[in-house]
This record gives sequence, C-alpha cells and structure tokens, in this order.
Amino acid sequence: MNKTGSTRKRGPMRSPPNTPRNPSEDSPYVLGNDAEQATYRFAALEGCYDGVSRQRLAETGLGSGWRCWEVGAGGGALAGWLSDQVAATGQVVATDVAPSHLGWLRERANVQVMTHDVVREDPPEKDFDLIHARLVLLHLPQREAVVPRLAAALAPGGWLVVEEFDCAWTPVMSAPSREASALFERIQAAFLRVLRQAGADPLWGRKIYSALLRSGLEEVSSTTFAQAWHGGGSGVELHRANTRQLHSELAATGIRNEELRDYWNLLDDPNFAVNSYPMISARGRRPRTPP
Repeated sequence: MNKTGSTRKRGPMRSPPNTPRNPSEDSPYVLGNDAEQATYRFAALEGCYDGVSRQRLAETGLGSGWRCWEVGAGGGALAGWLSDQVAATGQVVATDVAPSHLGWLRERANVQVMTHDVVREDPPEKDFDLIHARLVLLHLPQREAVVPRLAAALAPGGWLVVEEFDCAWTPVMSAPSREASALFERIQAAFLRVLRQAGADPLWGRKIYSALLRSGLEEVSSTTFAQAWHGGGSGVELHRANTRQLHSELAATGIRNEELRDYWNLLDDPNFAVNSYPMISARGRRPRTPP
C-alpha cells in the first residue's frame, strides 16, 4: 500500500489518449470521470496535492472512530487514507456521481462506496465528524447552496474541509520563447472559458472562506499551496489530461490542432515551468451548541 492508502495499480501516466469525452447525461462535470483521461488526472492530482490534503485533514484531530464523508471521491486515494486513519471503529462514506474508479475501496470493511449527487440528493447520512470535498464544488453551478447543506450534515463539533483551485493565477515562470509562453496563456484562457460555459467557477477557491462563514461554521481558517510545475514533470500532466479530454471544446473556441500539438510538446520541455494551480484549503467547525 502506498502513502495515499491506495492499492491500485496504474500504467504509465504519460500522454493520455486524445479521445473525446462521453459524459453521462446526468453528470454535472465537464471533466467527467468516465473519460479515459480521468485516470491521468487522478494521478497528477494525487501526486501533487494529496500530501497537502492529508496534512489539512490531520489538523482537524482526525483519528480512530471518526465518521467521515469524502465528497466526489474520484480515484479514491484520499478515502483510502481516511479509512486507515479512522481504523476499524470508524467509517468512511465515499461518494461520487460516477464511482467507477472506487471499486477497490469496497474491499475495506469500514468504507461504504455510494453513487451520489451532492446537488440533487440529501446527504447519505448525518452527524459526520469530518466532511471533505476537494475540487468538486468548483464545477457545480449550485455550489453556494451545497456548502450549507454539507455543514448541516456535520455532528456538533464536526469539521468541514473544502479545497478548491484559484485557476486564475498560473503565471508562466520559464519558457523556451516568448511565443511559447503566449501559447500556454492562450490555451489556458480557452480552457477556463470552457469551464465557465459549463457552469464552473474557476475563481471559487478564493470564495470558499466566506462561504464557510455564511454557513454558520466557527474556527474558519484557510491555507494556500502552490509550487512550480516544470516541463516533463508530473504536475503538468494535469494540463495535458484536461486539454486532451476537452479537445473538441477547445477547438470550438478557436484553438487549432497544431496549437494543441505545440502546447503538449511544450509540457515536455525542461525549459518550461508554470505555477501550479493554487489550492486553497479552508475548514470550519460546526458549533458544539446551537447559537
């Protein structure tokens, strides 16, 4: 078992296939889990951000016997880690609108895997000690309404931890040419337009602190993590997976195939570096007694 708690085996995480996405009609996510590129996206996110998420979750006092809900569990690595932390006396509910990547978690006695839509359905249970949602609400037009519903599913004294990107701040830090830098910025801007058109808010990360306050939570705090992603590294594979999955949508914005080809080549260039998506981790606690 690796440090994320995952027992999955993956093949090489380079050059995800350039196949069109085929989302289910009910999926609210433009970057759905049913596309082939999802596996590559999970690998990039887990490698770059799971360590930060584990640290933030551990800071809540997480331990044996806790009841946790992992919202939008994706590939399941964090849900697997949570199951280790809560041990046999605890429980982890791992939900996703498309839980096809979570089958390996069903072997764990303290994990319940569920198909669940956090917008349309009531919480699977109540009185959770910890609820965690990473890079989920950003994609949902109803995000503002979901936060108080999550807060209400907490036990008194329970923690809600929401982690989201602020996608607007990804400056190019090094590039082989001025033209290469401009190319990255052009395709990144087109990618964010596609997200907005699908109802996502690429700036949601900077808004979650106030959303937790408005939900009546106490002890609200946040931290921000970012690092340099260099060409050929694991971090830029997130950009590759996302743009390959949304190839058709990017083309509709005017991005040409040769531009995408040059962009994907740039992601392999050791002279290229870009700031990672800053991940803002915010947490708040449900009051132990009613106000």
